[in-house]
Amino acid sequence: MTNNSRLQQVWALIDAENKQDPNQEQVDGQVWPKEYLYSVRMSAKQAEFAPNASELLQIACRAQHIKRWHIPRADYPMDRAGYKRWRTDLGAFHGDFTAELMAKVGYSDTEQAQIKDLLLKKQLKRDSEVQTLEDIICLVFMEFYLADFAQRHSEAKLISIIQKTWGKMSAEGQAAALQLQLNKEISELVGKALQ
Repeated sequence: MTNNSRLQQVWALIDAENKQDPNQEQVDGQVWPKEYLYSVRMSAKQAEFAPNASELLQIACRAQHIKRWHIPRADYPMDRAGYKRWRTDLGAFHGDFTAELMAKVGYSDTEQAQIKDLLLKKQLKRDSEVQTLEDIICLVFMEFYLADFAQRHSEAKLISIIQKTWGKMSAEGQAAALQLQLNKEISELVGKALQ
């Protein structure tokens, strides 16, 4: 089995799981399972931003939100500590579940451990693959999800979110973010946040 076919097989397994998402999002008249759409966006952004990404980074991008609906935010206290615990538990779940899928198509224990580290964002700012994954996550957030956040939060909160997002990115990620085609309102918000 070639590595490429192994990658295609694990992507197909990830997609099959994410297509079961009961939450839906409509784009240009087409209805998508929410996390499947997110995974497709992540892979597309990875191909654009990091076309030479390793096989494991390609898997991590596709699996970043795998079965996210299984651990609802509402199950945790609605404070900062609750949010952080939810995010940590999600990262561990995504890593464990993705590793199980990888095992089915022949990935080694070492590769499975590496995917867990990637999805837990271990060594952010020190590990180049974790940093690239974080850059892609931030780019997808800014391009596709920030406008929705803007409808639900105050300007001060949004500026804080943009500043935190910016701080997680590498210089290359920040440069790519400045090239995104954002609507006028969001572009102005980003401008204010970066002043």
